[in-house]
Amino acid sequence: MSAPENSWPWMVPPELGVADADGDTLARAVARVFSGADGERFARYLRAITLDRALGPDAPVARLRHLEGQRQLVRHLLALAERGRA
Repeated sequence: MSAPENSWPWMVPPELGVADADGDTLARAVARVFSGADGERFARYLRAITLDRALGPDAPVARLRHLEGQRQLVRHLLALAERGRA
């Protein structure tokens, strides 16, 4: 029996290189981006424009989805940075 074909290929994350199979190298790189005063300022800015932002009740669905995508990306980057610091 063959493996089922993925009907949503864009949902599959790209393959990581062999040297970074566990993501530790990437996590450490992201931690360096968010380190220091400038990195902390940048992280605060990203939080302010995504996680701390609320849209009004009349916001179109497309805008809500767009903001949720941005929030997911920021959460992912901050989680990678946290993992890279550990």
